[in-house]
Amino acid sequence: MARVLLDSPLPQLDRLLEYRIPPQLADAVAPGVRVRAPLRTVGRTVDALVVELTDQQEFPGPLSDLEDVVSPVPVLRPEVWTLARGVATRAAGSASDVLRLAVPKRQARVEKAWLERDPEEVERMRAVVRAVSAPAVITQHAPETLDAVVRGGRRAALQALTGVTKTPAGDWVGRWAVTLAEAARMALAEGGTAILALPDYRDIDQLLAALTALVPEEAIVRWDAAGTPSQRFRALLRAIDGPCIVVGTRSAVYAPAEKLGLVALWDDGDPLHREPHAPYVHTRDAALLRQQQQGGALLFAGHVRSTEVQRLVELDYLEAIGPARTPRPSVLPSANLTARDELAERARIPSSAWRTAREALRKGPVLFQVARPGFAPGLACADCGSAARCRHCGGPLQQRGRGGAVSCLWCGVPDSQWQCAQCDGVKLRPRGSGSVRTAEDLGRAFPGERVIVADGEHPVQHVDDKPALVIATRGAEPIAAGGYRAVVLLDGERMVARESLHVGEDCLRWWADATALAADDAPTVLVGVGGALASALSTWRLADYARDELADRRPLRFPPAVRAATLLGPPDVVTAALDRIQRPGLDVLGPLPQPEGLVRAIVRLDYGIAAEVAAELRAEMIRLSSTRRSARPDQRKRGRQPVPLRVIFDDSTPFDE
Repeated sequence: MARVLLDSPLPQLDRLLEYRIPPQLADAVAPGVRVRAPLRTVGRTVDALVVELTDQQEFPGPLSDLEDVVSPVPVLRPEVWTLARGVATRAAGSASDVLRLAVPKRQARVEKAWLERDPEEVERMRAVVRAVSAPAVITQHAPETLDAVVRGGRRAALQALTGVTKTPAGDWVGRWAVTLAEAARMALAEGGTAILALPDYRDIDQLLAALTALVPEEAIVRWDAAGTPSQRFRALLRAIDGPCIVVGTRSAVYAPAEKLGLVALWDDGDPLHREPHAPYVHTRDAALLRQQQQGGALLFAGHVRSTEVQRLVELDYLEAIGPARTPRPSVLPSANLTARDELAERARIPSSAWRTAREALRKGPVLFQVARPGFAPGLACADCGSAARCRHCGGPLQQRGRGGAVSCLWCGVPDSQWQCAQCDGVKLRPRGSGSVRTAEDLGRAFPGERVIVADGEHPVQHVDDKPALVIATRGAEPIAAGGYRAVVLLDGERMVARESLHVGEDCLRWWADATALAADDAPTVLVGVGGALASALSTWRLADYARDELADRRPLRFPPAVRAATLLGPPDVVTAALDRIQRPGLDVLGPLPQPEGLVRAIVRLDYGIAAEVAAELRAEMIRLSSTRRSARPDQRKRGRQPVPLRVIFDDSTPFDE
């Protein structure tokens, strides 16, 4: 018999089902292969993955036969199944949802080529990887303790070095990339697979450039959701082949690794590490669980420590390690200072920042970080000053360029016939400055200088070492050859004013990552911000800010001092779920009305009871789904019907509104 997991969204099918293996498939069915299995309740066959084989039947009734084997390749490895099951259980979700992230769809041509490979070529590739050795001397980019962490299979929070460095191939990358590349090489030299998860493609490209100088190409696997289906499936097959270095975005944490040498995350506080699909698991939580299950080293690296990592440091679950020399970038806060030059004032630059930028432009490029892309991220009525809102969804209107079309920031619908709801005015004026408008203003403040805009619409990853004004939105800053000769952080007041539980952490992360792109002796000017944030950045005591922030959240019972779960559904459904999970160590905020007649409740719970609460909520979702499907056939709606209760664990969205 085979125990399989069906590819189904139904909560009641989120378990292993037993099927008899017919004689004609006996040689083909194996753990990890894709099969087709009949589902009698709906009268059709569905895709499934074989998890295990057994000769001990647990189901008391007669078993159905497997219908077919889709592929002989064992795409689901035991360690990946164990992780998927654990992650789903922790988040009150379905393992099949996790496996959609972990196991790419089959690509027949790629699979055929993989099965028909020359065995000698496969062995040559493995021999090349086995020949990788650990660096004899740890370079300046990695702390001495990093070697002990990787080889000893320990868990650590690493504060990365600032600055950029040049690879032997001539590529400029952040020093953090070299540090992670060295750690991955150590793990590979010990015979294990290293998994490195990063926020986006810019970080991946830097790390790949650093790795190429340290290990052969055969050892590197790019696991990127942005790749083609063929590329993703090819990456899976290469990871199955044996030890390698997997580099990718959040789904890389689920890559196969029979022997896990290292799992590392860069910038775990970046919201891109949060999975937007069910069961909405953060890469950090999946990495923690995977290291707990498989062993190996665990590394959370970044310039800024998240409060979630800080909590683990204070619990002694992670050890805090830093570079061999403590970085102290030159950061100059400039709150409450104004510009003396009219053009500089229009560009929102105080006199100190203007002088710093003017002097730095004699040596090379200067980076200006801004909060938003476009020309005017907000528009207002020219007569009464009221914010201009979309007539369709109520979102803010924006203008991409000077004289450009006016459209909604939320729904994208253009609005050429806007009229003010307060005074009936029809003229608009810009409110705030995006990257394009800032570039125009800076071009006037620094006449004759080259201007480069880098944002979502104008992606730029590298700039040369010649003088230039580089205006970039947060997270889209290019790498400058040799580092920027100065960094000016604009729109600080606007960033800090955002209503969010993580606003302080996010601002420090944006500013610190930009500061880290400066040359070693280059200054950074933080415009318009003072207080604890400016102090933390200027002294580079970023971990102290995370410690103080976590201490402030504990008496308020805000995450990560406690776990939180969001419940969304009809009022009676949410109320029933809340009644089911009530116990000491748990409190509820809400329920509050939501669109379409739904309500939302926020459950805050101590870590000690989180597992049992997740199990209860999952049981309630199964009960609701089973009740809904047991209705008379003439009462059922056609198509997939979502479970009326939606549960999101560790959801920070309600605290960011």
